[in-house]
Formats: sequence, C-alpha cells, structure tokens
Amino acid sequence: MDIEFKTRIGKIKPMHAINNIPLLGTSDKLHHYLGEAGIPFVRLHDTGGRYGQNVFVDIENIFRDWEADENDPKSYDFAFTDWLLNAIDYQGAKIFYRLGATIENSQHIKAYRIYPPKDNMKWARICEKIIAHYNEGWADGYRLDIRYWEIWNEPDNFPDIEDNCMWKGTFEEYMELYKTASTYLKAKFPYIKIGGYASCGFYALFKDEVVRIANSSDRTDYFMDCFCKFMEFARENSLPLDFFSWHSYSDAKKNVEYEKYVRQKLDEYGYTGTESILNEWNPGTKRRGTLEDCAYVSEMMMTMQNTTADMLMYYNGAVHGTYNGLYDPLKLEPFKSYYAFLAFDKLYRLKNQSRVSDIPENVSCIAASSEDKQAALITNTGDACKIKINTDIKRSFKVSRINSGSDLEYSGIFDTPGELELEPFETVMLTG
Repeated sequence: MDIEFKTRIGKIKPMHAINNIPLLGTSDKLHHYLGEAGIPFVRLHDTGGRYGQNVFVDIENIFRDWEADENDPKSYDFAFTDWLLNAIDYQGAKIFYRLGATIENSQHIKAYRIYPPKDNMKWARICEKIIAHYNEGWADGYRLDIRYWEIWNEPDNFPDIEDNCMWKGTFEEYMELYKTASTYLKAKFPYIKIGGYASCGFYALFKDEVVRIANSSDRTDYFMDCFCKFMEFARENSLPLDFFSWHSYSDAKKNVEYEKYVRQKLDEYGYTGTESILNEWNPGTKRRGTLEDCAYVSEMMMTMQNTTADMLMYYNGAVHGTYNGLYDPLKLEPFKSYYAFLAFDKLYRLKNQSRVSDIPENVSCIAASSEDKQAALITNTGDACKIKINTDIKRSFKVSRINSGSDLEYSGIFDTPGELELEPFETVMLTG
C-alpha cells in the first residue's frame, strides 16, 4: 500500500458528525466525550427520546400554543433547548437543526405532532423566530451561528398516511410546506443553509430488476418516487435547496451507489451546488458495542470520504436506544465505535487528504497531512493480515490501535517502508 502524503487530493470532510449527544437527563456527565472526539456537527432530531421529552428542539415543544401570537417572545418556551444548544456549543460542535417533529413510532395508538401545520406561513414565521433566537439574539437569545436548518424529517416514511409515523399528510402537502418555509426563511436569513427533506433512502436501487420493471408500489419504491417528485417540484418553483439530506442503514458499498444516484439527480435537476448529506446512517444494531461494529463504522467514514458526499451524520449519539452505538448505557462509558470518531477527527484536523493507492481487499485507508504533520487511518474488516506500507516521507510514525485490548492507545513505532500487522476488525492510526 502506497501513501503519498505530499500529494493532496482534496479536503477531509466532516464524515464524523452525529445525531444528538449523550444526554442523561440534564446532567453533562458524558458531554466531554463530544468535545474530545472533535465532533464537528450535531444534528438535532429525535432529541431526548419520545416527543423530545416534551421540552427539546421540536416546534411544538418551543411554540406550545398554536393559537398564540408568533411575534410575542412570551409565546415561546426556549428553556431546555437553550440549555442543550449551549451545551453542544461549549463542546465545540456546530448545530444542525431539524425544524419539525420527533418520530412517533406509536402513532397507531394516537398521533400528536406529526400532522401538517394548519397554516404553512405561520409555521414558517415560528421557524423564523426560532432561528432569530439562536442566531441573532431575539428574545434574550444567542448568536450561535447555526448554518444548517432542515425542514422536517422523513415525510416519505410510508406511502399510506395511516402508517406514516413522521407525516400525517400527503407528500404533496409536505412539498407545499417546504415551498413556503424555504423561500420565506431564505429571504429572511440569506446566510443560512436551508434544505431537507431527510429522505428515507434509495434502497430500491438494489431490488430485483423484475420488481422494478413491474412498477412495484411498495415502500422503498415510494421513497424513490417522492425524491423525483420533490426534485421536479423544486426545479419548477425555483426553490432554495442548499443541501439535500437522506438516510441509509445499508453497508458502505451500497451507500457509495446511493450517493452516486443522489449526486446525479441533483445535478440533473440543476442543483449542482447543493450539498449531499447522509444524515442518518448506522452499519447495524446487532453488532452494537463490539470491535466489529467499530471496524464497520470506521470503514463507512473512510469509504464515504472518497465519494461526493459532503457530510455524514451517524445515528445515534445518544445513550439509550437501539441505534445508539457510541456509549454503553449501563457502564456509561464509550463503546469501541466511539474511538473510530476520535480517530477520524485526527485526520479532519489536518484538513488535507493525501493519496493512498494499492489498498488491499477488506482494508480501508485514508491519509491526511498539514504543513508539518501526517496521519493515516487503517481499518481491517477481514482476517488477520500483514500490509507492506510505503510512504513518500521516510520517517517513524507513532502507532495507536483500536482492538480488543486498546482504545486508540499508543502501541509503538512504525518505520516506513515497513510491514504492519492487523488483527481482524482492528483499526490502526499512524501519526507523525
């Protein structure tokens, strides 16, 4: 494997962003892990659990009475969201704010906050005041410079409104909400990035060709249909779309193909400058807490770094819940996968991606450099192996390992050229 630190091929992108932070009520006991891993962005969706604990982030947790005057600061309850956003800001992460509602998985009993707004323009004005509170100091607010504002999450969750746990309306109704809110908010705040719609994904790209020919109308085809409808609608109405967000719980190989499709379609519809953000991903919950999970998390970040994706946001960085793979909810300490984020940040801080070639099968590698520092991250998702590594800078590198006995801890010196041993599902960091 050849690493050419002097040959720069682009920038290291924020592939190690996440959804949410390790909340324990209102204790900040685990918050320091956020800062230590250098998490660049935190997306706020499903924050705090069911219904946002009735206090966090969601529009109806902040603006509690729909009949209230949206221009009156007294109509807003910012208290807990203020605490949360300032806690994130204190750890050095930027905020990616989802405007809308938390998923209601028990909506079959009763749905509460996932209905289309009664008045799209009033909803947009409420969002305006929330943005003004956090970016421009309105209502004793802050200047947090939040750039990313996402309009809703997964309105395409199910084709049948009765089954949809994110949007109790038609997709056409969502598009009208996006039209009203995006144009209004972009006019009020030209400096922010407006986007959506946190698509459920593009799994249908890998379905059997016969099913595709038969025009199957099942759920995954509905995701695809909504995307095409949305892009056509956006183009016809010249809507702002600074970023398009989408979700995938597939493996790295499939996500590469999904990203190709997203980028192709955005460009095809004239949105060549629109960012593509995969803002919910997870390589699988069955491996949660294992070294194997850490390896696949690391592989995903490195693989997607080499695509046109602009950012990845892992789901989920909270403590309790099926998809929350960064922290042990019993021991209240990091799982192995947390250290993959810590390791990737070391590359991110160097800013410049360097060329790597002749990477062996089942191995992922990304290298980075600054004016006087170099680093390489190597992950093995296969059997134990030895890799011969050549670099264009002959020097000694410090070796840190994530394996069954080490959490990115120093393990020795590696001289190039040389041969590096990798255990199954081990991740190694070279720094110099």
